[in-house]
Amino acid sequence: MTASSTSRQTSSRASRLALGSILVAVVVLSLKYVAYLMTGSVALYSDALESIINVAAAVAALIALRVAARPADANHPYGHTKAEYFSAVAEGVLIVLAAAAIVREALPALLNPVPLPGQAGLGLPGLGLPGLGVNLGAGVLNAVWASVLLRQGRALRSPALLADGRHVFSDVITSAGVLLGVLAARLTGQAWLDPLLAILVALNILWSGWRLVRESVGGLMDAAVEPDVEAKIRQAMSLHGQGALEMHDLRTRHAGSVTFIEFHMVVPGDMTVQEAHSICDRLEDAIRAETPQSSISIHVEPQEKAKHHGVLVL
Repeated sequence: MTASSTSRQTSSRASRLALGSILVAVVVLSLKYVAYLMTGSVALYSDALESIINVAAAVAALIALRVAARPADANHPYGHTKAEYFSAVAEGVLIVLAAAAIVREALPALLNPVPLPGQAGLGLPGLGLPGLGVNLGAGVLNAVWASVLLRQGRALRSPALLADGRHVFSDVITSAGVLLGVLAARLTGQAWLDPLLAILVALNILWSGWRLVRESVGGLMDAAVEPDVEAKIRQAMSLHGQGALEMHDLRTRHAGSVTFIEFHMVVPGDMTVQEAHSICDRLEDAIRAETPQSSISIHVEPQEKAKHHGVLVL
């Protein structure tokens, strides 16, 4: 199977997952809004508002993945893979807007607490257990889908899916906190606990958004690969570079699911082009075995270009 065929299959699989995210997000949003209507809880309302962001984020991820799947062209010779990072940036902006909306709704309720409307449920009047049960069901669905997105996002090395998965998982944590807080407010009769919890939800959402934006900006700024990945690349270079005198100036970066790797390889001055090319082929195969979907550039240099300090010497 060729690299381009593998890339197309990966893109298709990621797009199907993004479509699944949209469906799950819409179902979860509907359940959470029903839970809010059943309880009148500001905290549950804030939880439902965040789910609107989940829908928007899933749509943005799908658009980004489809753009990223486009092949390289004259205007984009390195491809369109960085498009995935933009979905995470857009999601971060949406998260800030959602947090602001939550605070706007919760702050007046915190300053002037209003008792939650009583709802009979399972023999415990006033706790609103049916509504909380609906919200719990939405949280369980989110938890299952978050695990799928995170697992598949790592397997496919997709920043868009990973960002979506992390956001959905943060929504799970938020929902769990909301359920506990609303239940505490009902049991204690302290109505201010409900809007206070909504504001804490907003702060948690902001933290989640900051993490997503920070990671996506790192990708847009061509941050190097993780130290453990670089160590694997260096090990492959060392084990499979027989015939070369030295390799130096290793540079790496991620762009969506593609890892760009480049370095200089010093060979004896009398080595033929064919011999040097064979070493390059061997190195590329070894590196790709450790980092699939890699774009590798090797600059071959004569012996006098050797540095012999702070570099990988073979």
